[in-house]
Amino acid sequence: MTTRIRSGLMLAAVLALVWPFVRHALELGALGLTDAATTQSRLFTPGAQVPNVAIFAHMAAGAVLTLMIAVQLLDGLRQRWMRLHRINGYLMFTCAMLTGAGGLAYIAFRGTIGGPWMNTGFALYGGLMIGVAIQTVRRAQQRRVSAHRRWALRLFVLAMGSWLYRVHYGIWYALTGGVASNEAFTGTFDLVQNFAFYLPYLLMLELWFRSKPPQREMSTQTSL
Repeated sequence: MTTRIRSGLMLAAVLALVWPFVRHALELGALGLTDAATTQSRLFTPGAQVPNVAIFAHMAAGAVLTLMIAVQLLDGLRQRWMRLHRINGYLMFTCAMLTGAGGLAYIAFRGTIGGPWMNTGFALYGGLMIGVAIQTVRRAQQRRVSAHRRWALRLFVLAMGSWLYRVHYGIWYALTGGVASNEAFTGTFDLVQNFAFYLPYLLMLELWFRSKPPQREMSTQTSL
């Protein structure tokens, strides 16, 4: 199997897995633009324009980011269509900033349903999203290809976080029926989940980086 075919199959598999989440997030983001949000979304706060705009922008931008990040990591795109890779990279950066800032603004103005622990876990997630996106672009602009790719992989993990959060719950409820979880998101499983949908994956990625031999950084014309 050629590298191109293998990459295409991997991309198709990732897109198929994340599409239900992406569609749901896009629908919720679009809902925020209609009057139906007042009755169809518990995230809507009557008379609170800032948190409403923040959360629905967070959802829409996060959905687009989840789709774009898988495409961006394709070697073929970067090697054959560098201009498209660069444009897509800056669009991803914008979506990552909107996703992180929107979530942080919503937490600051309204707070999450799960209270302080969920506020903390999700605020850290949003802050990491913003910081990693900035570092990914900085390393590309510095033409530090190896460092840029590592930061891009960290951004990939974070971009998949919202999807993984839902996957964790789906598996847990299928296996246990929802033990240690409740509608207020204050159960033991819920508290662990506030951090478990991204921190363990970032840790595993860092361990994988450390297991690889160090690469000498080379200055090239590659950038986002």
